[in-house]
Amino acid sequence: MNASRQWWARIPLPAVDAVIIVVSALDTWVSLSGEGASALVWVLAVLSVAGLVVRRRLPWVALLLTLPANCVLDIVFAPLASLFTLAEQSRNRRLLVVAALASAVASAVPSSFKGSASDPQLWTVIYFAYALTAAAAPVLLGQLVQTQRDLRARLAEIEQAREHEQLLHAQAVVTRERAQLAREMHDVVSHQVSLIAVQAGALQIATQDPVGRDGAQTIRSLAVKTLEELRHMVTLLRASGGRTTELTPQPTLADLQRLVASSGIPAELTGELPASVGTPAQRTVYRTVQEALTNVRKHAPGASATVRLWHGPDAYGVTVANTPATRPSLALPGSQQGLIGLRERAELLDGTLHAGPTADGGYEVKLSVPNHGNSR
Repeated sequence: MNASRQWWARIPLPAVDAVIIVVSALDTWVSLSGEGASALVWVLAVLSVAGLVVRRRLPWVALLLTLPANCVLDIVFAPLASLFTLAEQSRNRRLLVVAALASAVASAVPSSFKGSASDPQLWTVIYFAYALTAAAAPVLLGQLVQTQRDLRARLAEIEQAREHEQLLHAQAVVTRERAQLAREMHDVVSHQVSLIAVQAGALQIATQDPVGRDGAQTIRSLAVKTLEELRHMVTLLRASGGRTTELTPQPTLADLQRLVASSGIPAELTGELPASVGTPAQRTVYRTVQEALTNVRKHAPGASATVRLWHGPDAYGVTVANTPATRPSLALPGSQQGLIGLRERAELLDGTLHAGPTADGGYEVKLSVPNHGNSR
C-alpha cells in the first residue's frame, strides 16, 4: 500500500486533471452521438466538461455546471469527478448530502422519458435509487481520502510530540544536574569564599601595616563581589527551565531577531529596549520570548504572534501576544514549569510576569521589570 501511494503521489496533478477531462469529454461525446442534440445541449455538455478545469479550486462550481448536462444527457464521469473533489475538500456533511441528492435527481430526470409508458413514475424512482447509490460512492471515497490525509497529518504531529517529549526528558535531566550543581556551589564554594571574606576583614582590622590593610581590604572586596556573582549564578541555576543551551554563552537582545525569525510561526518583532538594560535582564527577556513562542507553536497551531519590546519612565519589558489558533491543537502533556521558571526569573529582577488569554481568543505573556533593575 505504501509503494502504491508513493507511486500515485509521483504523478503530477496537471496530468491527473488532463486525464479526467479527456475521459469526461469522451463520455460526453458518446452520450451526444447517440441522438440528435440541439445547440443548447451541446453548450451544456461543453460547460460540464469545462467545469472540471476549476474543480480543485471551485468544486461547487464544477458540480453545478454538470447538473444541467446531467439532466438532458446520460453522462457519468463528470458528475462523479466533481462529487469526489467536493467530498475530498469539504467538511460540511450536510452540504455533501445535498450535493449527492442533487446529482441523483439530475441523473433520474431523463429516466422519466425513457421508462415504461404504463408506469413512468416507478421507473423514475428506480433510476433515482441507482443514481443515488452511484453518487454516494464518490462522496464516501472523497471523505475517506480526506480522513487518510488528516490521519497522516495527525501521525506527523504525534511523532513531533514524541520527539518533543524526549527533548523535555533530556532537559529534565539537565535541570536535576543544575540543581545538584547549585547545591554544591552553595554548600562548598560560597562557604569557602565567605570564610575568606571574614578572615580578610579580621586581618584588615588587626594589622597595623598600611600595605597589609590595603591588601586585606582588596581581598575582602573581591570575596564579596565573588559571593554576589555566585549567589546570582546559583539562583539562576535553580530557576532555570533546563534549557541545555544555557550552558553555552547566554543570548542577549541582539539575538531576538534571529529567535523570532526561526520560531517556525508567523511572528513580528517591534520596539526596542534601552542600551542600559543589564545582561541578566536581557537574558530574561530572551527566555520569555523563547518560551512564549514555543507555547504558541505547541498550543495554537496556525496562529501568528507579535513580540513587542517597550520601555517607559518606571519600567520596561516585553509583550508576546498571539492570535487564536486556526486549527485544533494536539493535546500534549507538559511539565507546567515554563511559566513558573519565567516568573522566577522576573522575580530575580524585582519584576513581574503576567500570562493569560486575551479578549479576541488569543494569549498574551507580558514581562515587566522596574527601571532600577537595569544594572542587575
